Amino acid sequence: MILKKYHGYLTKLFLKNVLIILLVFVFLSFFLNIFEEIKYFENKENKIYYPIILTVLNIPSIVFEILPFIFLLGVMFFFINLFEREEIELLRSNGINNFKITGIISTVSLLMGIILIFVYYSFSANLKSLYLNIKYQYSNSSNHLAVVNEGGLWIKEKGKNNEKIFIINAGTYKKNKLENIKITQLDKNYKQINTILSDEADISNKDWKLKNVKIYSTEQKSKFLPNYNYLSAFDGKIIANLYSNLNSLNIFQLMKLEKNYESIGYSATDVKLHLNKIFSLPIYLTLTAIIGALLMFKFNFIKSKFFLIVIGVLVSVIFYYINYFSILFGKNETLPVLIAVWMPQLIMFLVCMMGITKLNEN
Repeated sequence: MILKKYHGYLTKLFLKNVLIILLVFVFLSFFLNIFEEIKYFENKENKIYYPIILTVLNIPSIVFEILPFIFLLGVMFFFINLFEREEIELLRSNGINNFKITGIISTVSLLMGIILIFVYYSFSANLKSLYLNIKYQYSNSSNHLAVVNEGGLWIKEKGKNNEKIFIINAGTYKKNKLENIKITQLDKNYKQINTILSDEADISNKDWKLKNVKIYSTEQKSKFLPNYNYLSAFDGKIIANLYSNLNSLNIFQLMKLEKNYESIGYSATDVKLHLNKIFSLPIYLTLTAIIGALLMFKFNFIKSKFFLIVIGVLVSVIFYYINYFSILFGKNETLPVLIAVWMPQLIMFLVCMMGITKLNEN
């Protein structure tokens, strides 16, 4: 009978500890983030509760980023509970060895990871999008908008004193360069004034340098100019960061963005990296659970919870920076996307396999 019950008991105990650690980090994230939001709104006219609302909207995205760390601590507290209650010896006496216990929590972590990327991530992305939209309304650039879709790069911006509106479309975007550009100038009532066509533009700064320009006006004769300067609120760097916060897009939006980037000739490396990071989460959480179990079985002679947690934090930081630098090489395109994301997982897997072979010796 115990062989049928211990799976449920260990699963509940593990999830309980993960939930406790999760709640601790939710409260920590709230208090750390709310001061940043208060500072952001200190010189803006707004309701007093705006910083609280924005903090709540931002927390799920923050938590998603630190899930491996949360699971590692959850595993460690799970084993601390088993050791303190001497339940680990009871389990062993009934034929439930270290390998079986580790197998249960790693399987639960894998299943939780799958649920998290398809349910929780979409939820956190929607809240992050709402968070950014609210902050955008109070930013200094709220009169400007830029987006990439299947029609290319689109920019909407207002001129000085909001008297004119400019709609810009570019068929191709490369670093600091736009090609096949159309700039439509409208008055504040959205009545067309003129249209500017250009083969290409240097956008390394906000003073765009257009080449082979044709200007069609409703009031004047058409003009053909070899060069033309257009003053914009955007430059190459700003446009490159259009979706720097990819956490505000769900998986389907990220896939669509990847196609849109490729359709205008812009590198989709960042989007591919982000997608692969999301898809690798179940494996990452599984390996994290195994590493946490290996640490607890290896260092079970340490009675101080504090030192056990310190060891866990150090291990978590090491793997965090391995992931961080690998992703950094991927962003710089020094490493292919798949290698940049999955190589750290492979390293963790090899470490786990080395430890599992001696797991029941502890």
